[in-house]
Amino acid sequence: MRAIRITAVVTCLVTFLLYTYSLKASAHALSASYTTISFEQDKTDFSFSLDVISVIESMDVDANKNGILDADELEKNKHRLEEWIDDSLVLEMNGREQAAELTALKLGKKGDKEVLTWDLIYPAFSAGQSITILDGLYATPTASAYVNLITSRHGDQVSETVLQGKNRTWTLLLTEQQQQQQLSNSTQVNPTQMDQSLLQNQQNQPKETNGSSAPSSAQPTNTTHEKSVTSASSSWFSFFKLGIHHILTGYDHLLFLFALLLRKQSFKQYASIITAFTLAHSITLTLAVLGYISLPSRIVESVIALSICYVALENIFRKEMRNRWIVTFLFGLIHGIGFSDILREMGLPKSHLAVDLISFNLGIEFIQLCLVLVLLPILFFIQKKSFFRPTIHFGSYAITALGGFWLIERLFF
Repeated sequence: MRAIRITAVVTCLVTFLLYTYSLKASAHALSASYTTISFEQDKTDFSFSLDVISVIESMDVDANKNGILDADELEKNKHRLEEWIDDSLVLEMNGREQAAELTALKLGKKGDKEVLTWDLIYPAFSAGQSITILDGLYATPTASAYVNLITSRHGDQVSETVLQGKNRTWTLLLTEQQQQQQLSNSTQVNPTQMDQSLLQNQQNQPKETNGSSAPSSAQPTNTTHEKSVTSASSSWFSFFKLGIHHILTGYDHLLFLFALLLRKQSFKQYASIITAFTLAHSITLTLAVLGYISLPSRIVESVIALSICYVALENIFRKEMRNRWIVTFLFGLIHGIGFSDILREMGLPKSHLAVDLISFNLGIEFIQLCLVLVLLPILFFIQKKSFFRPTIHFGSYAITALGGFWLIERLFF
């Protein structure tokens, strides 16, 4: 009786956690924006794209509540949308805010994702001037995590970085001969302290205001007369953090890995499935970002949901776990394509692609390793208890139900 009661309690707990997990996963987990800034001789082109779901969640622009921003709704709310981005994004020259001209506000796509793009023109910049982008979008906490993927172009020189969390400011010093690039996190910037031979990119933590580490809006902060406080960081680390961020908001990927580990197996079997999953998704992640593989996101996301159901049902009905690494490898190939979406939409330059791709993948592997190191000791311990087997069955049924919900949602809605 005691074992049954424990099993019932554990099962209810697992079901509750998975229900909460489902609510989070059904929500818009990640808001992604894409910024491209191009420095020309007579102007500075600035393009900012944000996924439409984030726009609808942030502003009451979807009048018919169909989850789509159509042309009429866009035209009706054009002035509000322009003011929203004008208040949230600031471009500075040597600490002085620059005025922008909106040339277009248009709907489009990045991969399979619907995005709204603001095309802006700023005055031209010249060598020796510092340029700062302050992103105050979602400065207050929201249900969705937010990242801004920035690409800067000046002649043949291309650089990229990721703004996320509290690092919401990016500063560079424009020079005539851009031979080297350095990235660093900084609270404040003093352009006179920068080496004039470099194009230096800096991700800054916003200045604290009223005890808060995030600004309430992207009001320009004069950073030209303060002492520079710099820590060692670089673009590879921003993509490493992006990989961490991406897997932590990828609830389906994490649940698939959890379902793989849930069934009692030997240490050798655990090692084989983890290795197979890592190799498989690393292969397709690389091929997809390089453009050799392309599948509709509806198909990829649906197969990922199906993989969760399949593995959970295996936990219930298979008497012995043999060669599970094969199934894990095959499904891992699909998961890798799912991991690649955010990098493919960014359009990384080939000169930096290898470093950015490896850094992003290492971030994913870091979280997976942490999950395994936390779960395996717990699983090895409770596998010795009498209530382990019924708990696995009930937990796997709950996982199957959640995977089935995602599968139906992704196929038909």
